[in-house]
Amino acid sequence: MRGLLGTLVTVAALASLPSLAGAATPPGEPRAHYVADTRCTACHPRQAAAWKGSKHDLAMQPASPAAVLGDFNDAQFSAPGETARFFRRDSRLFINTIGDDGKATDFPVSHAFGLRPLQQVLIPQAGGRLQAFTVAWDTQRKRWFSLHPEGALPPGSPLHWTGRFQNWNLMCGECHTTAFRKGYDDATDRYRSTWAAGHVGCQACHGPAKAHADSARRPGKKPTPTPIPTPNGALASAHGQVDQCASCHARRTRLVEEAAPGKPLFDNFIPDTLRAGLYHPDGQQLDEVFEYGGFRQSRMYQAGVACADCHEPHGGSLRASGNALCVRCHSPAPDPRFPGLEAKNYDAPAHHGHAAGQPGSQCVDCHMPSRDYMVVHGRRDHAIRIPRPDLTRRIGTPNACQGCHADKPPEWLEAAIDKQHGHRERPPHYGEVIAAARAHQPGSTARLAALIDDTSQPAIVRATAIETLADLGAPPPASAFADPDPAVRTAAAAALSISPATERLDRLPALLADPLRAVRITAARGLADIPADRLDADQRRLREQGIAGFITAQQAMADMPSAQVNLAQLYLDLGKPTDAERHYRRAIAQLPSGNDARLALARLLVDQGRGAQATQLLQDGVPASSQPGPLHFALGLIAGKAGRWAEAAAELERAASLMPDDARVRRNLDAVRQRMAR
Repeated sequence: MRGLLGTLVTVAALASLPSLAGAATPPGEPRAHYVADTRCTACHPRQAAAWKGSKHDLAMQPASPAAVLGDFNDAQFSAPGETARFFRRDSRLFINTIGDDGKATDFPVSHAFGLRPLQQVLIPQAGGRLQAFTVAWDTQRKRWFSLHPEGALPPGSPLHWTGRFQNWNLMCGECHTTAFRKGYDDATDRYRSTWAAGHVGCQACHGPAKAHADSARRPGKKPTPTPIPTPNGALASAHGQVDQCASCHARRTRLVEEAAPGKPLFDNFIPDTLRAGLYHPDGQQLDEVFEYGGFRQSRMYQAGVACADCHEPHGGSLRASGNALCVRCHSPAPDPRFPGLEAKNYDAPAHHGHAAGQPGSQCVDCHMPSRDYMVVHGRRDHAIRIPRPDLTRRIGTPNACQGCHADKPPEWLEAAIDKQHGHRERPPHYGEVIAAARAHQPGSTARLAALIDDTSQPAIVRATAIETLADLGAPPPASAFADPDPAVRTAAAAALSISPATERLDRLPALLADPLRAVRITAARGLADIPADRLDADQRRLREQGIAGFITAQQAMADMPSAQVNLAQLYLDLGKPTDAERHYRRAIAQLPSGNDARLALARLLVDQGRGAQATQLLQDGVPASSQPGPLHFALGLIAGKAGRWAEAAAELERAASLMPDDARVRRNLDAVRQRMAR
């Protein structure tokens, strides 16, 4: 088993080998309050045995023939626009492929990344970067395959293997190591990333254990009968345990450089809500959202079921195989910890309606449908819901029955369920409210407000309803700001930030003293532009602290262009346009193909009377942009404002051809043409 010292020696040896000019493998480093994993495993052999060889243990490994599972025996991969050759040289592993300069180059591999059902490899690049190569090894079919099956992406794309969104330091390191420090410098766009252990070890979840280990066994003495506990006492509660797992098993935004195990989730992160593009309207998984958002919707979460009730926490394996896992609680003799369970034989055709051993007979077939991510990685939806073909009929969301009966309409599936279980009323579902609001149907505002006030609904659903209500231009109900769940309070504070100052002053100051960081800094951000004389002395002090926390949160994600935009917009509200411009330009440099920062900076330049610079900025962005229509639209508006009518018409015509359904473009183009016809 690899301890901290072994990891340091291996990584240091790799870093000393020849590599690309300017590229360096990030190192491990000792930490004052962390100990080697061997200090933990010596006293906890049962937990150590479960952990050894697990996905956590092998989350990332220095490249070696044993660790790297893919074929490097001069193996070739070829797909339209994408080629790679995997080979060995002097016991080292290399890939010959197209780099960021568009030229084929031999790149050394530094790490194996992940374990199964796929494994990637990491390639050091300049600026302290590790990049995840996007041709991965399928551990089941024993083949190389592209993570972009829809087509290769060219150098310069943020999703090319050399691009920002394939960068391990930004996207992966925090969940594949212990005590990860990103060490990003946004002024130079470079990293000095380090970790205490190059895998997910004991202290990744239990917290730094030096005091505990020292108190448990002192040299020459017997173990202390009652050693100092490890810092993460939150693992003792079901929801605290879920929150700890959510540190990695959630789609979320980081608020601190180094998340502390045992701190409340909303002190370290803001988990994403069930927003469009990530989830279906009824909360079923859509994009790669991991498990937390689904489980937060489940009746199991509400009843106090924890991750470790189903998963062995150290190895991650299931507590039992197949239906035996579920009938540990759902049986004729249900688990007394959960009094809401109905005593019943669920593992029988009388319940599931399918022959034993056939598709549909497994509990997960109907209640936890799987969706493939990264092409081959099936992940089950942890909302653990009853299939609802009626919702498919009404709002178009998928249902588990269609996994086997894809050729049957929802009505047939509903009838089959009724035949099996007798006719049941289909209760109203929050998905119907969310779907109607996304479609801007009349009455949606009132229905969303009622959903937010319905405390029987999961908090993540009510937080989603708050965001959806804000999209319709309405503020959250007053109850949301005092809700016991931080997901609801955070969403309410964020939603109110676009409201008039009087409404913000009525609700947000009280949240400046909230016990959780996510709520405090969101409230402070919403009050950033309020004149100081409209706040009392205590509120001004708390706002200042909250804004400092908001800046810290953005700096923790400063390698993400959206964080740079957030900082720029904050500085605009604080009356610091020079600082705003600096962060807009950093966002543009980080993601030249993006539009948001470029358009926002162009507006700022125009407001400052720097129209020529704004025009040049937008023109420079057109060749790089993945969606240049908005840039042409902005160029047309600037030219029109300056009275350059022919230029304005030409730009607006380009915008109209790229955005034919945008009424704003058409209106402005018609106005320019009328002006030219005078």
